[in-house]
Amino acid sequence: MIPPLALALLAPVAAGLGPSPVTWELTVFVLAIFIGYYVVWQVTPALHSPLMAVTNAISSVIIVGALLAAGASHAAASQGFGFAAVTLAAINIFGGFAVTWRMLGKFRKRKT
Repeated sequence: MIPPLALALLAPVAAGLGPSPVTWELTVFVLAIFIGYYVVWQVTPALHSPLMAVTNAISSVIIVGALLAAGASHAAASQGFGFAAVTLAAINIFGGFAVTWRMLGKFRKRKT
């Protein structure tokens, strides 16, 4: 079932009108929120560690994009948002690796 907000955002497209860039970006954002929510809550606990590894890889791609956005622009706002994106993605990556390392430590055999 498609959420009502997503249908409202997609209505201009269905009517044959070209969406404005803001409408299109907002639609993608809202759909990503719903898809992300349903994907995360449908994961079994056994898949948690591999999923964390994949999200760490996705965050590394975000860092590359943020570096490109921050370095390619001469606007202060773009550089600021790029720096913030790099900082938050780096925190996410290192935190994800720490959580994954700790989870995998629970499955290791203990030395006697």
